[in-house]
Amino acid sequence: MKNLKRIVALAAAATLAVGSLAACGNDQGGADGEGSVYFLNWKPESEETYGEIAKKYTEETGVEVKVVTAASGTYESTLQAEMTKSDAPTLFQINGPVGLMSWQDYAADLTDTAFAKDLSDPGLALKGSDGKVYGVPLAVEGFGIIYNDAIMRDYFALDGAKAASMDEINNFAKLKEVADDMQARKADLGIDGAFAATSLATGEAWRYQTHLFNTSLYYEYQADGITDTDALKWTFNEEFKNIFDLYLTDSTVEKTLAPSKTVTDSMAEFATGKAAFVQNGNWAWSQISGVEGNTVAEEDIKFLPIYTGHQGEEKMGINVGTEAFMAVNKEASEADQKATIDFINWLFSNETGMKYVTEDLGFIAPFKAFGDNTPSDPLAKEINRYISNPDLTAVPWVFGTMPSSKFKDDFAQLLAQYASGNVEWSAVVDGVVENWATEKASIGG
Repeated sequence: MKNLKRIVALAAAATLAVGSLAACGNDQGGADGEGSVYFLNWKPESEETYGEIAKKYTEETGVEVKVVTAASGTYESTLQAEMTKSDAPTLFQINGPVGLMSWQDYAADLTDTAFAKDLSDPGLALKGSDGKVYGVPLAVEGFGIIYNDAIMRDYFALDGAKAASMDEINNFAKLKEVADDMQARKADLGIDGAFAATSLATGEAWRYQTHLFNTSLYYEYQADGITDTDALKWTFNEEFKNIFDLYLTDSTVEKTLAPSKTVTDSMAEFATGKAAFVQNGNWAWSQISGVEGNTVAEEDIKFLPIYTGHQGEEKMGINVGTEAFMAVNKEASEADQKATIDFINWLFSNETGMKYVTEDLGFIAPFKAFGDNTPSDPLAKEINRYISNPDLTAVPWVFGTMPSSKFKDDFAQLLAQYASGNVEWSAVVDGVVENWATEKASIGG
C-alpha cells in the first residue's frame, strides 16, 4: 500500500497548541523502594490477555503488574479519575496529538528508551513541540468493512446477483447495489440482514463517530491541504451519510433499534452468520472467534474498504494507522518509572512478550525486533494484504485531531437521534460543525 510510513505518521503529525492538565504529585514507590507497574488499559477486548501477560511477567521477574481496563468509551474520564489517586497509573495511553495536549505534564520523555529507538519508523512516535518522544504506538492497526466470504459466494451464485465476485465491489454504488439485493433476498441466503446491527448505545458508537468519521475528515483535510482545523466544514458529510444509511437500512434490525445495540451484539451477529458485513478493525478477531456458536471459518473472514461514494475510491484501501500511544507517568516514583519502562521493553523485545503481542493480542507491532513476525489471525493477514498492495492508497488515521471526548459523545447522540428518526440529517451536520468549533475553542483557551 502506498506511502505507509507517511500514512501512519499522519495520525501523530498535527502541530497543536499547548493546553495542559495541571500535574499532581504522586508518591507511588513500591515496598522498600521496589518499583511496580500499574497499566490503565485502553482496549476492553484485550483485558483478559493483558491479565495473562501481567501474571507471566510477575512470575518471571517478581515485579508486580496491575492491569485495570476502562469500560468502553470511558477511557479519558477513567484516566482523569485515576491520575488524582496516590497510586495512579504508571503506564497509560494517549490518544494522539489532542491527547498529548491534555497529558503533556504527566508524560515522561521516552526519547532514549530502548523501545522508542526500536521503532521500525521513527515517524510513528508521538512527539511534543520540543521534538522529544512522549508516546510510542502499541501497534499499527486497520479498520474497514469485514465480510464473510462464504455468504458472499452464496450470493454470487444466486440468479440475478448484482455482482459475480468481490473484485467487482470497489465503490459505494456497487456495494449498495449488492447490499440492497442481499437484504431483499436475505431469506435465500439464511441471514437476518446484509449488515450487522449498528451499535449506537451509550459508549458503543465509536465505530461511527470516530472510525467512520475518519474517512470524511481525511478527505476534507486532503482537499484543503491541511492536517487539522479549528473550523470543520464537514465537506463530505453526504458521503458519510451514504454508508451510514446503508448500515442502518440493510441491517439485521430496524434502524430505530440501533440506539439500543452494542458492539458485542453486532459482532455476535456476524460471528454466527446472521450478517455478511460488519464495520470494525483487526482487533475484532477475538470478538469473532470468541463468540459461542461462531460459524465463520477463518479463511472466510476478509476486509473491504469503507466505500462512501468518493471520487476515485476504486483505488482506496482500508483505514490504516495508530491511535493508542504508550506513555509513562513522570509523576510516578523513579522506581515505578523504571519498572514500567522495563516492562514495556520486555513486552516488545523479549521472546515471551513478543509472542503474547502477535499471537494473543494480535498486534501488528511497529518495532524492528519483530521482523516479519506478524499475527496469524485472518484480519491481521488482511491488513498485510492491503498494506502490500502497491495499487491501493490507505486512508490514514486523522481522527486523533478530533477535539475532545465530549465532541465524540455529542456526535454519537446525534447519530442515535438520527437513526431513531427524531432529527433530520441537516441537524446532525449543524451539530457536528458547531460542536467541533466550540470544543476546539475550548482547547485553545
